[in-house]
Amino acid sequence: MSRIGKLPITLPAGVSVSVDKSNVVTVKGPKGELKQTVPADLTVEVKDGSVELTRPTEQKRHKALHGLSRTLINNMVVGVSEGYTKVMEVVGVGFKAEAKGSNALELSLGFSHPIYMVLPPEVKVETETKRGSAPKITLTSHDKQLLGQVAAKIRGLRPPEPYKGKGVRFQGEQIRRKAGKAAGK
Repeated sequence: MSRIGKLPITLPAGVSVSVDKSNVVTVKGPKGELKQTVPADLTVEVKDGSVELTRPTEQKRHKALHGLSRTLINNMVVGVSEGYTKVMEVVGVGFKAEAKGSNALELSLGFSHPIYMVLPPEVKVETETKRGSAPKITLTSHDKQLLGQVAAKIRGLRPPEPYKGKGVRFQGEQIRRKAGKAAGK
């Protein structure tokens, strides 16, 4: 058995899971509702406060889908009960980030123009600017996949460069630094 796939998913209070005939798993909780289609080969059972997945055979494809599907459903359960947060830092002289409402973001990243991003309604954004430290962007959502996608898109606008480390990075991300020009002979 798959070590991850065979683990049951315990449902916290206030979270309900339902599975329809076409194997679409719907998870509802206090933070929202998420849906995920599980491959037809796998069986999803909801039993007294937990969700269990079983696979029909020991084929490599079934083993891979077993662990993947279990993790995706677990991420949905955690998302609708607790939610997910990503914190990003904007490092660079004159680089700024400002939230416009709950799901719009204005970034000044050293280009000749500011960048405006309208985020999906499921993702909420907050910015924090302290004097003497890099501005921080805090993204929160109940959908882990969407949150990661939005964060990667923001980071892709100005990825950290290796010489001075300027750019948009995740909090705690280690940037490989390179030495600058060597001095003359």
